[in-house]
Amino acid sequence: MSETTMRSLRGGARAKVIAAALAVFVLGCVTGAALDSAYRLRASGHRRPSHRQQGRGDFFKALQNNLDLDERQAEQIRAVIDETREGYRQLQTEVSPRYDSLRRDGRARIRALLTPEQQQKFDQMTAERDARRQAEERRDGEDRGRP
Repeated sequence: MSETTMRSLRGGARAKVIAAALAVFVLGCVTGAALDSAYRLRASGHRRPSHRQQGRGDFFKALQNNLDLDERQAEQIRAVIDETREGYRQLQTEVSPRYDSLRRDGRARIRALLTPEQQQKFDQMTAERDARRQAEERRDGEDRGRP
């Protein structure tokens, strides 16, 4: 090959390397920004509302609006939704003790691996997390008309 051809090949390879490095840099910036945003949201305590918190009537309203339900259908579908919701509550009541036991066991195992200083911080973190979960459960109970 001629020297000009070799230079143009090297120039093309060089351009590819520069383009690849630039792509990696841009992807790193995007990933870093996304992770930073997620961390800041989590650290500030802002949480996306769960599907349960977004409005329990929204599903029924969507059905009503999109399916053009007559009164009889709307009444029957509302009853099915209410019965299903009650079934979910009963299931949650049955399963909650198992979740609590698993949570306590996992925490105890983690705590055993920590230094005393870390254990104090861990206890504080878990207490804050439990308080948030209990407040959310109380709000959910109030939303459902329960005390």
